[in-house]
Amino acid sequence: MKDLKDYDYNALLLNLTTSSLNKAQRRWRIAYAAIYSVRAMLSLVKEIIPGRIDPKAPDASFSLSYTALESGDGAKINSMPLSYVPDIDQERLVEIMKAKDLPGIRGLGGVEGVAASLRTNATKGIHGNEQEVSRRRDLFGSNTYHKPPPKGLLFFVCEAFKDTTILILLACATLSLGFGIKEHGIKEGWYEGGSIFVAVFLVIVVSALSNFRQERQFDKLSKISNNIKVEVLRDSRRQHISIFDVVVGDIVFLKIGDQIPADGLFLDGHSLMVDESSMTGESDHLEVDHKNNPFLFSGTKIVDGFAQMLVVSVGMSTTWGQTMSSINQDSSERTPLQVRLDTLTSTIGKAGLTVAALVLVVLLVRYFTGNTEDKLGQREYNGSKTPVDTIINSIVRIVAVAVTIVVVAIPEGLPLAVTLTLAYSMKRMMSDQAMVRKLSACETMGSATVICTDKTGTLTLNEMKVTKFWLGQESIHEDSTKMISSDVLDLLYQGTGLNTTGSVCGSDSGPTPEFSGSPTEKALLSWTVLNLGMDMESVKHKHDVLRVETFKSAKKRSGVLIRRKSDNTVHVHWKGAAEMVLAMCSYYYTSNGSVDLMDVTARNTIQAIIQGMAASSLRCIAFAHKVSSNDSGLEEDGLTLMGIVGLKDPCRPGVSKAVETCKLAGVTIKMITGDNVFTAKAIAFECGILDHNDKEEEEAVVEGVQFRNYTDEERMQKVEKIRVMARSSPSDKLLMVKCLRLKGHVVAVTGDGTNDAPALKEADIGLSMGIQGTEVAKESSDIVILDDNFTSVATVLKWGRCVYNNIQKFIQFQLTVNVAALVINFIAAISAGEVPLTAVQLLWVNLIMDTLGALALATERPTNELLKRKPVGRTEALITNVMWRNLLVQSLYQIAILLILQFKGMSIFNVRKEVKNTLIFNTFVLCQVFNEFNAREMEKKNVFKGLQRNRLFIGIIAITIVLQVIMVEFLKKFADTVRLNGWQWGTCIAIASLSWPIGFFTKFIPVSETPFLSYFKNPKSLFKGSRSPSLKKP
Repeated sequence: MKDLKDYDYNALLLNLTTSSLNKAQRRWRIAYAAIYSVRAMLSLVKEIIPGRIDPKAPDASFSLSYTALESGDGAKINSMPLSYVPDIDQERLVEIMKAKDLPGIRGLGGVEGVAASLRTNATKGIHGNEQEVSRRRDLFGSNTYHKPPPKGLLFFVCEAFKDTTILILLACATLSLGFGIKEHGIKEGWYEGGSIFVAVFLVIVVSALSNFRQERQFDKLSKISNNIKVEVLRDSRRQHISIFDVVVGDIVFLKIGDQIPADGLFLDGHSLMVDESSMTGESDHLEVDHKNNPFLFSGTKIVDGFAQMLVVSVGMSTTWGQTMSSINQDSSERTPLQVRLDTLTSTIGKAGLTVAALVLVVLLVRYFTGNTEDKLGQREYNGSKTPVDTIINSIVRIVAVAVTIVVVAIPEGLPLAVTLTLAYSMKRMMSDQAMVRKLSACETMGSATVICTDKTGTLTLNEMKVTKFWLGQESIHEDSTKMISSDVLDLLYQGTGLNTTGSVCGSDSGPTPEFSGSPTEKALLSWTVLNLGMDMESVKHKHDVLRVETFKSAKKRSGVLIRRKSDNTVHVHWKGAAEMVLAMCSYYYTSNGSVDLMDVTARNTIQAIIQGMAASSLRCIAFAHKVSSNDSGLEEDGLTLMGIVGLKDPCRPGVSKAVETCKLAGVTIKMITGDNVFTAKAIAFECGILDHNDKEEEEAVVEGVQFRNYTDEERMQKVEKIRVMARSSPSDKLLMVKCLRLKGHVVAVTGDGTNDAPALKEADIGLSMGIQGTEVAKESSDIVILDDNFTSVATVLKWGRCVYNNIQKFIQFQLTVNVAALVINFIAAISAGEVPLTAVQLLWVNLIMDTLGALALATERPTNELLKRKPVGRTEALITNVMWRNLLVQSLYQIAILLILQFKGMSIFNVRKEVKNTLIFNTFVLCQVFNEFNAREMEKKNVFKGLQRNRLFIGIIAITIVLQVIMVEFLKKFADTVRLNGWQWGTCIAIASLSWPIGFFTKFIPVSETPFLSYFKNPKSLFKGSRSPSLKKP
C-alpha cells in the first residue's frame, strides 16, 4: 500500500471522472477514495492528539478494527484501521441475524471478528462503567421494545358510556331537562334533569377512574414480571443485571431453562440446544454451535447445555422486539370467580329487569287512569285537558325511575369488587415476596387442599457447604487433606474444575476468590479451591474439553470428556447423586492413590456411608473417573469412584411453623425431592412434614420409581397418604399432581427447573421460584415466589383465602341492598302508584353500594383466623348458607322498616310527604352504612375487631356519611330532599343502628350444611337432614 503522504489525491479525483470507466468502476473508485480519505483524517487525529487512547487499557487490542472490501474487478482493497467507535454496520448485522446468513458472519471475520468490531474482549467482556454502557445504548439502542401506549382515562370514560342503562338514563335526563326548562324556566326547570345528569356523571367518573387505576396497576406488574435477571461478563467479572440493561457487545451466560435476552452469536459453550417454537412454531430443538449455527434469538429458550453469547442486537432491532411491539398486554383476563360472578350478576339483573318492567307498567296504568297526584295534591292526568308536554314529561319521569331500578338491581359492583380485591392483593403480595402472574391464581390459592413442594431452596436455605468428605472407605478431615495422593488430588481438580457450570474469579475485596454458579456448584468449587488448593485457571489450561453432558433431573448427574495436554490421554468424569454414580463404579481410589476392586463388601460399606450422611440430612455427591480409549462419547460403566462429599443445607428459619400453619388450615404438605430417601426423611422430620408419632410412616415415604411402578388403582389408593417422595423425576411430580386432581384436590405445586414446567401447568396453582427458578418455570407458573421461601407459600395461601373471603363479604352486602331496594320499590309502586326513592336517590345508593362498598370491603387485610378454616375446595357454593342467613335477615328488617315509613311515616312522625320521603331515603342509606360493618365478619360476632388497622374502610364510611349529610341538608332540589331536624336525624340513625344488634343475634341462628339453593333444585332435600352429595369435578 502506498504511503498516504505520497498519494496524489488530485490524480485520483481526476481519474474518477474519466469517461472511459463504466458506472460500476466509477462507483468503486469513489468508495475507494472515500475510505482513503477517512484514513487520512484519522492519521491527522493521531498526530494532533497522540497518546489520548491508553495503550494499557484492558481492551486496547480491540481499539482498532479492520474491514476488507472487494472492488468490482476482484482486486482486494487492503484492510485499514478505522475509528475506536465500534465499526460495524448494525443494520447489515441485523439482516444477517434474521436471515441466519452464515457466509455473512464469516465475511465479517466470524464471531471473533464481530466481537472485535464491537470492541468486546472475549475473556473479559466490555467495560462495566456507566459511560461505556450508555455509549453502547446510544449507538445501538436499549433492550426494550415499543409497546402500544396504555389505555388512558378518556378510553374508560368512553367505555362507561357504552353501558345501555347509562345511555337510557342520559336520554331520560335530556328529555327531563328539556321539558323541565320549558315548563318552569331555566332557573327552576333544570333541577330534575340536571340532577340525573350529575348523578350519572358521578357513576361514570368513579367507574372510569377505578378501571383506569387497575390498568395502570397491571401495566406496572407486567413490567416487573418482564424484568428478568441476566448473567453477563463485564470487567472480567460475572454479574447479574436486568434484561433491560443488556447492551450490544455484552457477553451473556446461558444455561438450561434460560430465556435468551437479545439476539446474539454463540461464542463458547457445549451441547447447546435451543427451543425456537415461540418464534418459528417448530417443536424440534435446534443445536447451536460455533461452526454451523451460531445464531441465537431473543425470546427463545435453552433446553440443554450451556453457552456464552455475544449480543449483537437488542430491543427493537431483534425479531422478538418487533413482534412484541405489536402485541398489547391484555389486562382484561377473566378469572373463574369473575366468570361465576358474571353469571350471578346476569341472574340478578334479569330479576331487576322484571321488577322494573312491572313497576313501569303499573305506574303508566295508574297515571293514565288518573290515579296519581302531583305535589299540590291535584290529579296529574286529565285526559285531553292535560298538555302534551306534561304527559311526555311524566312518562319520562316514570321511565327514568324504572331504568334506575334496573341500575340499582344490576350489581355491576361485583366484577369491580373482584378487580379491586385482586389488584389490592397483588400489590400487597409483592411486598410479601410473591408476584402474581395470573389473576386467577389469587382466588384459586385460597381453595388449595394440597401443596406439593420442593426441598432444596424452598424448605431449606440452599446455602450449601461441604461438611464431610469420604475417599473410598476413609473419612478425610479438613486438617488431613495433605494425606491425599497428588494423582487423586489432580483427578479431583479435573472432576470439580472442568465438570461444572460455575466459575472462580478474583475478588477486589480480599484474597478469597469469588465463586459463581448454583449453590451446589459454588459449594464444591469453594471446597476444592480453599480446602484442596485447586488453581482453576491452571486446570483449564492443562486440559481440553471435548464433550459435556449437562445435569439432567432424570439421570441426576453431569459428565465431561477431556483430553490432558501433557500426555494426550482422554478422561471421563462423572459427578452426581451418590448412589447413582456408585452404581456406575467397579473400582475405588484410596487416599494413597491405589485403586481397589469394588466388591460386594466394599459396595455395601460405601452404601452405608452414603445412608449415614443422608440420615444426617446431608446431600451426597459422588465423583467418578475413567481413562477412556475413545473421544466420541462418555462411558458410563467400569468407572473408579474418587470420593463422596456431604453438603449441608440447613432448613429455613420459620419453615416448620409455616408447615404447621398449613396443616392447621387443612392443607396437606407433600415434599417431592430428587435427594435420596434418607436425606428426604431427615428434612421432612425437621420441617414437620413427617411426625415421629406417625404410624403410617412406611406408606408416607416412597421413592419416585416405586410410585411410578404402582398400578393405576394402587396409585390412586395411596397418593393421599404419601407425604414424601424421594429420588423423584419431574415426570413423577406430574403424575402425582394428576392423581391428586383426579381425587378432587385443588393442588398447588412449587418448581424451579425447566422440567418442572409440565407439573406447574397441570397444577391448579403453579408456584415458581424467583431466585433459583428458570425462565421456563416462571413462564409456566401462576405465582413467582420471589425469595424461594416456603413461608411465602403459606402467606400466599392466606392471601388467596382473603381474596375469596372479601368477595363473599361484598356479595352479602350488595345482595342485601338489591333485595331491599327491589322489594320496596315494587310494593310501593303497585300499592301506592309511586316509588319512595327518586332516580337521583337510587343512583346515589348505587354509588355507595357498588363503588364505595367495593373499596371498603375488598381491601380488608388477611387475618390468621382465615387459616383456621377448612379449605373451600372445588365444590363449595359461592353464596354460603351463612351468607344467605345474614343477608335475608338484614333485608327483611330494612324492607319492614321502610314499608312502615312509606305507609305510616306521615302519621307516626306527623310530617308532610316530602319529609317522609327524605326520612325513607336517609334511613335506607344509613342502614347500608351500618350494615357495611356487619359485612366485615360473616360468622364472628365482633365486627369491630381490627377496624383501626383498616383506615380505608373508616375513611370510606366517613366520606359516605359526609356526602349523605350534604345530599339531605344542602342539595335539596338536586336530591329531591328537605332538611331534617336533629330529632329526625337521631331517629334515622337509631333505626339504622339496630342493624348491629340484629346482626349480632342473627349469628346465633344455626345453618344447615346443605347449600340453600339446592332445596329449590331438589325439594325432597328440605325434609332430609343429611348433606347433599358433592358436585363432580368439572
